[in-house]
Amino acid sequence: GKFSKSRGVGVFGDMAKDTGIPADIWRFYLLYLRPEGQDSAFSWSDLMLKNNSELLNNLGNFINRAGMFVCKFFGGTVPNMVLTPDDKRLLARITLELRQYHQLLEKVRWVA
Repeated sequence: GKFSKSRGVGVFGDMAKDTGIPADIWRFYLLYLRPEGQDSAFSWSDLMLKNNSELLNNLGNFINRAGMFVCKFFGGTVPNMVLTPDDKRLLARITLELRQYHQLLEKVRWVA
């Protein structure tokens, strides 16, 4: 059902710790499911599904493909990176955008 702290429905910090599920899995799932303005619906089967399909399969596939790409084209060693002036401008722009994004996140009012 929907999380409700007042009704005691949901898995909360102290309860999550007691499940033995690693904190990173909880972090991933809660960020994946996090509501934008309404309650979230939680189910153990959805936690398992998202962990297995989204986190493990997709992340594992990405890491495997990246590793195979490095082996196939670079002899198993990631080459040193040489940044061009365009690369440096792009990184500066990304850094600026991330700082602005972080500032906006800090302004969010957290409601307990």
